[in-house]
Amino acid sequence: MKEFQTKKKFGQNFITDKNLLSAIVSDAGITEQDEVLEIGPGMGTLTEEISKLAKKVVSYEIDTELQPYLLSKDLKNVEFRFKDIMQVDLCEIENSFSGEFKIVANLPYYITTPILFKFIGQTDKVKSITVMVQKEVAERMVSKEGCKDYGVLAVSIAACGDANITRNVSRNMFNPSPNVDSAVVRIDIKNKYNLDLKAFNNFVKNIFSMRRKTLSNNILQTYAIKRERLEQLYPKEILIRRAETFSLEEIIELYNVFKTKN
Repeated sequence: MKEFQTKKKFGQNFITDKNLLSAIVSDAGITEQDEVLEIGPGMGTLTEEISKLAKKVVSYEIDTELQPYLLSKDLKNVEFRFKDIMQVDLCEIENSFSGEFKIVANLPYYITTPILFKFIGQTDKVKSITVMVQKEVAERMVSKEGCKDYGVLAVSIAACGDANITRNVSRNMFNPSPNVDSAVVRIDIKNKYNLDLKAFNNFVKNIFSMRRKTLSNNILQTYAIKRERLEQLYPKEILIRRAETFSLEEIIELYNVFKTKN
């Protein structure tokens, strides 16, 4: 496998440090009862660490050139699938497991948000998501109202569970070394607000659709509702605010009003 060349189009930056690999598995809380979906195994170094503890691992890899190398590892409780996870139907993924499962992944920047939204609010089978992402993305994932990083990603994640940065990771821990540092984020899925997360996430995307616009402008732009009706739903002091100023609890209240009275 010495001849393998990493591919920029897949955002390939492989982890080689054994201590870091073990730490990520520890952060994910993997036990012998857990079934795990891994996304982007790369050279399989993290896969091996997961497989030491997990009951079962299903690992999706987009780069078919890695197939001979990964299969040669002969990991008995790991099933490698050489497909683009974004093109795989969610039902197929769910049917790969006996029940609930955990997700662990080392994600490149360009695919982080699409992959998270593939699962957040779309299935009740995911127990937790532990991902290695660029540090700036990690900060966006856990940001709060009023912060410059606060947006759709942070709100949608907070609505479905508790997210925390478990560790920061230097760019020097990868091969090849990327231009930025990374961080590990764990999301424990809870849906403690008892929301229809799919519908709620759509509402969040709409009210954040133009960040510099007011709530009123974004709702009028994205929904078939007249201004007069909108002004009956919310007081003026709410309508003139921007979405980034609302807390999660306030956004949930906005959503519940809109859902029940519109």
